Amino acid sequence: MLIDARSRIAAGPTEAVVARAGQVILGKERQIRLAMACILARGHLLIEDVPGVGKTTLSHALARLLGLDYQRIQFTSDLLPADIIGVSIFDRESSSFRFHPGPIFAQIILADEINRASPKAQSALLEAMEEHQVTAEGETRPLPEPFFVIATQNPLHQVGTFPLPESQLDRFLMRINLGYPDAKAERELLRGAERRDLISQLTPAMTADQLSELQKTVPTMQVSDALLDYVQALITHTRHSPRFSQGLSPRAGVAILRAAQSWAMMEGRRQVLPEDVQAILPSVVGHRLHGGADTAKGGFDPARELIAGVPIP
Repeated sequence: MLIDARSRIAAGPTEAVVARAGQVILGKERQIRLAMACILARGHLLIEDVPGVGKTTLSHALARLLGLDYQRIQFTSDLLPADIIGVSIFDRESSSFRFHPGPIFAQIILADEINRASPKAQSALLEAMEEHQVTAEGETRPLPEPFFVIATQNPLHQVGTFPLPESQLDRFLMRINLGYPDAKAERELLRGAERRDLISQLTPAMTADQLSELQKTVPTMQVSDALLDYVQALITHTRHSPRFSQGLSPRAGVAILRAAQSWAMMEGRRQVLPEDVQAILPSVVGHRLHGGADTAKGGFDPARELIAGVPIP
């Protein structure tokens, strides 16, 4: 499909974020672009991988480059909801209880090793992620805008993990894996500066106001009826094919569309193409879909199944 030059938009600020983050997280441009697309779509990001591949580094680098307040919450088995949301403490001077906000009151939250905490602590994030507000001591308190959660998760076979329920997994727009670096990137990591030192040298590539404007632009990306037909065909296929244990929800369909719109904007286009849908599909449906009874125990790739099974209109 030919795209008229007038339909193209500037993707300069987002490209600057991706490029500068790529100087810290080496050899992972696609994962960085997906993380940025997730932020632009007002979604939350889940990074699942083994320790030591740069999950925390990526979240910290994005916070610095976007000029946002950043808080890290280390999830452990003894973490309590009050440790996340905050607690009221009696103030003798005023003879009243005063609320002390927890680390959730930041613009970017790193929920580190989220599946090492109990389900009770995990659920403390649900309202915050969905409603952008928290309720504590009977009072509802809004969270700052923009608000974005990056959660890291260890592989479920590791000791001391509590699997996230489907209801909480569905709150994450995307799930990505960083993986091990290739030989060239790893050699540069071994020879280069400490990643923490590089992060401390990062300066914002955009302001919070600029990010908010870009987020408002995402839903305005042009979506044709044919593109909507394709997205609906993908959703319908998951609901009727025996290759999937259950189908995608309407919320998942909206997630596919918003992520594709973000990807198109980062590509500098106003028109969303089927290629944009296919680019983001693995990260959007990978944690939402599971193989049916007739699928093999290993190697099931839901995005590949969908792309192969649903033709582009």
